[in-house]
Amino acid sequence: MLALEPGSTDIGPVAQTVAAGGVVVLSGAGISTESGIPDYRGESGSLRTHTPMTYGDFVASESGRQRYWARSHLGWRTIARAAPNDGHRAVAALQARGFLSGVITQNVDGLHQAAGARDVIELHGNLDRVICLNCGTTSAREALDRRLKDANPDFEAEVTRINPDGDAELPAEAVSTFQLVDCTTCGGILKPDVVFFGENVPRPRVERCYNLIDNANAVLVLGSSLTVMSGFRFVRHAAKAGTPVLIINQGLTRGDPYATQRVNLPLGRALTELLEETTGPGHA
Repeated sequence: MLALEPGSTDIGPVAQTVAAGGVVVLSGAGISTESGIPDYRGESGSLRTHTPMTYGDFVASESGRQRYWARSHLGWRTIARAAPNDGHRAVAALQARGFLSGVITQNVDGLHQAAGARDVIELHGNLDRVICLNCGTTSAREALDRRLKDANPDFEAEVTRINPDGDAELPAEAVSTFQLVDCTTCGGILKPDVVFFGENVPRPRVERCYNLIDNANAVLVLGSSLTVMSGFRFVRHAAKAGTPVLIINQGLTRGDPYATQRVNLPLGRALTELLEETTGPGHA
């Protein structure tokens, strides 16, 4: 017998909790799939065929950095062109109407902010920024993109897949001639200002998240399998404190045993319904 997917398709109970306010959103890659950015673990998740760059591989060798930047140079164009979808817009609207006390995202695409959300805590950073591992200087990804284009004027390759971290899949021969550029301040190694697999989220950022969770009336998880500890720990922390955990996600999540409400719907549809139910005549 096939196991049924978890959760209800009725957004009503979640809407009742959200309408009371004080909700912290924790979002994952699933909220951005409708913007054309694939997730890691869904039905077409890239982890089925793709091993993301790890921090250890990136810092250990120039060839690893060459592979990453060649692939990311092409993949970032898709991330940069992506536009917010109904889910992102609904989160921004819920925040603007006073229902949310905070937004934490595991995504690095900046789409929550593009939709109008404020004070978003980017747990894993943002692909829009680049940081030097030597001097710590940060700069805009657009500036690096121009420098990489100048250093690789003839670089073209067929992208076979884009991953949530902006890493495109390319044949090895397309990577071997890619020229790297260094920090313009000190000549150090440049890295996207995102948390790679195997790298720790900065402690002050983690503490900001815990502070939001400790003061929340509920935690609303959107489009995350909660497989990695960086997000899952906040769900576990909330549940231990008796704070309701609401999860909207297609497919199983690691947080399901902790959920007080579980909805199994596409995020755009679910959040549009949630917005309508929390701002309708009964909640004027």
